[in-house]
Amino acid sequence: MTMNYDDEMSFASGLSAFEAKHFSRAMQLLSPLAEAGEAEAQYRVAIMLQNGLGCVRNEALALDWMRRAAEQGHAPAQHGVGFMYLEGEGVDKDPATAAHWFRLAAEQGLAGSQTTLAMMYEQGNGVEKDPEEARKWYARAGFET
Repeated sequence: MTMNYDDEMSFASGLSAFEAKHFSRAMQLLSPLAEAGEAEAQYRVAIMLQNGLGCVRNEALALDWMRRAAEQGHAPAQHGVGFMYLEGEGVDKDPATAAHWFRLAAEQGLAGSQTTLAMMYEQGNGVEKDPEEARKWYARAGFET
């Protein structure tokens, strides 16, 4: 999404409101940008919906927004979708789908996803148990194995 000056100002103001925990204002500013396809705005809207920040909690709608950002390659959103499938938030638990999303984020260097994926390989949760693959992902996340 290419933003014009007004969109950029709304985006900056929306992020500032989010960071300042003024969630209802953040939702007001970021929702139109999320609708227009801005991945970071989609991710922030999903977080607010997932946790009931400045709005009524709605896990199913949070998953929808999180997935929209994730499908654009937004690594924290990919991790978020993975977490929602792993925990069954707004969707039935599906560890294999969770592993798919964690892998996408892990391949972009997100350490939390690398660690979660390593644990999934270690435990055989959603993936075939594979100690070597677990060690590889732990190493990429910066852990000595």
